[in-house]
Amino acid sequence: MKDQFKKHISRYVEFNDTEINEIFSKLTQKTFKKKDYLLKEGQICKSNYFLTSGLVRSFYLDHKGNEKITQFALENWWVTNMESYIKSVPSYSSIQAIEKTTVLIIDKIELEKLFRTIPKLERYFRMITENMLIAIQRRNDIYLQMKSKDRYDDLIHNFPVFAQRVPQYMIASYLEITPEYLSELRKK
Repeated sequence: MKDQFKKHISRYVEFNDTEINEIFSKLTQKTFKKKDYLLKEGQICKSNYFLTSGLVRSFYLDHKGNEKITQFALENWWVTNMESYIKSVPSYSSIQAIEKTTVLIIDKIELEKLFRTIPKLERYFRMITENMLIAIQRRNDIYLQMKSKDRYDDLIHNFPVFAQRVPQYMIASYLEITPEYLSELRKK
């Protein structure tokens, strides 16, 4: 697990072994069963989660009580509710394991301390956050303007693992189409 984490963060910023050991010492490992919540709506998010195995979804309930999936995350991805994490306000959404998931958890207070002792870690998290913002902007500005079929094709092309591991009704929710229409698209 430590090697997996080191390999991941070293793709962005080079850390020496002492720095890796210090960072890793502040991480706690936890495994969630399928359908367990990493974060529930209404809780204050105090951690960032690095997935070492498994798959999670972020979602909220709309005014009709329908689940709206906004994000999936899998191995070597970070997930959190950014607004709740940064502002210490109750989360408007939930993060739930889709399958058995193991994460490395970094507490916000510990991460802030690490930023002071290992400044380049802040650069790493800035780069990760920039990638996340690009993905959100792409989804909002481009993805949701595409035709449903094009959104599905784009998802399958860029993230084929989701088609294999995520239940179809969740993919439909993420694409903002009905499960029935997704079934038609898959047949074609």
